[in-house]
Amino acid sequence: MQIYAAGSEGNVLIPPLYDVFWSAFFLAIIAFAFSKVLPKIYAMLDERAEKIEGGLKHAENVQAEADALRATLEAELDEARKEAAQIRARATEEGRDIVAQARAEAHEEADRILDTAARQIEAERQSAQISLRTDVGMLATELANKIVGESLSDNDLQLRVIDRFLDDLEANQPSEVAKER
Repeated sequence: MQIYAAGSEGNVLIPPLYDVFWSAFFLAIIAFAFSKVLPKIYAMLDERAEKIEGGLKHAENVQAEADALRATLEAELDEARKEAAQIRARATEEGRDIVAQARAEAHEEADRILDTAARQIEAERQSAQISLRTDVGMLATELANKIVGESLSDNDLQLRVIDRFLDDLEANQPSEVAKER
């Protein structure tokens, strides 16, 4: 029983020559195709690798920029917080100053009002005293006219009588006047 053709009679491991030829032919075609296609595939893979590396570098740069920006923003935020604390402290201090100034002005105004009231009271007291002196003088003159029976027509005499009468009244009641003052 013969499995192979007439040229290969003995060794089963060696293929026939036509199989070697066709295998070499197809291997050459495949090698030629790969030699034309493989550089393009390698170029495409290299391009993709460069894009990936570029993307990674870009991502690293963006991350570094983001970290720097974050640090800057945190520094600005800290500065803003410090400034806000200073503004709050100044506002509190100014508020205290305003309150103290308002109190001082209120005390000054109260003192001024009290002075004005005291002067007005003193003026009204003096006015009342003068009015009372005049009324008492007139009454004293009328009383003296009725007692003496004569009219005191001399003004100087009237004034002396009124003054003497008032002086006598004031001398007799010094404790009541002192109590009023």
